[in-house]
Amino acid sequence: MAGAGERNETVRAIKRLGRRLWKRWSGYHRRSLAEEAMSRLKRLGERLSAREPAYQVAEVQIRCAILNTFTVLGMPDTVPCA
Repeated sequence: MAGAGERNETVRAIKRLGRRLWKRWSGYHRRSLAEEAMSRLKRLGERLSAREPAYQVAEVQIRCAILNTFTVLGMPDTVPCA
């Protein structure tokens, strides 16, 4: 199985580097965030309701603004501990 070899290599890399470092090294977080953003966009509806191109542009911009708001609301507040 081709996928099993890739999975085994990933598991070895995680054991060698640790999960946190592996996620940064592999770009896992970026992919995960991109997939989540697309999922939220699809939940807003897969089709545009406007017919005119100018209104479609406005509708897409509104959807992007909503997604950005979701992202800001979902981001944790980090506080340095010393």
